[in-house]
Amino acid sequence: MYSEFVKEFKIIDKDDQEKNFELVDNIKIVKETLNNMYNNLQFADSDLIDYYTYQIKAEEAKYNYLIKQAKKKNLNII
Repeated sequence: MYSEFVKEFKIIDKDDQEKNFELVDNIKIVKETLNNMYNNLQFADSDLIDYYTYQIKAEEAKYNYLIKQAKKKNLNII
């Protein structure tokens, strides 16, 4: 019964260039998400301020991690 809901995916090793493109794409996505969250925080009701604050803190941590990974690989992110 469990196997009906689980899809099996073949693991494909990516080369370094594909990994680098994926890293840069993830950085762009997180940056865009952060911008949206900052905008939402400006217009948030008092009940949702804590929610957006925690969301922003989590996305900032993810963004900082990805930037560190990019710096380790000497990637130029514009």
